[in-house]
Amino acid sequence: MIPPTLCLCGSALSYADCCAPFHNGDTIPPTAEALMRSRFSAFALHNSAYLLATWDVSTRPVGLDLANDPSQWLRLEIVGTKKGGVSDSKGQVSFNAYYRQHGKDGVMAETSRFRKVANRWFYVDGVVADTAKTAAAPSKNGLCPCGSGKKFKRCCG
Repeated sequence: MIPPTLCLCGSALSYADCCAPFHNGDTIPPTAEALMRSRFSAFALHNSAYLLATWDVSTRPVGLDLANDPSQWLRLEIVGTKKGGVSDSKGQVSFNAYYRQHGKDGVMAETSRFRKVANRWFYVDGVVADTAKTAAAPSKNGLCPCGSGKKFKRCCG
């Protein structure tokens, strides 16, 4: 998949100025939230190597094949954080990840745990609040669930 111009993680920065340096190994995410955002972008771009490299060794799967994932990850909304700062060793990030799958929009709500080992943040695990909850159909004048900031009727509607 070709990386988008605007980063998918919701930072409002370009991909080149946001998650690309993490994905390329040029730098490491300084906070648990930055790691969460970069992992969301990695899921959207099917970058399983980055996902595995940032997964804590205690919970990391042997492999991760995203080639047949039918989900189109649309946008990320950070709901809250608990610790996970530059000087912390543990952190939690709660988020909503919006997606489209088989023509239907949905949202996955999760609280993820992170830990820092040797100055690097790693994803440990997460608790999904409601798996595959289908998002309510947006009203014509409501914001589009794709995250464009436009009204639904003027975007995907």
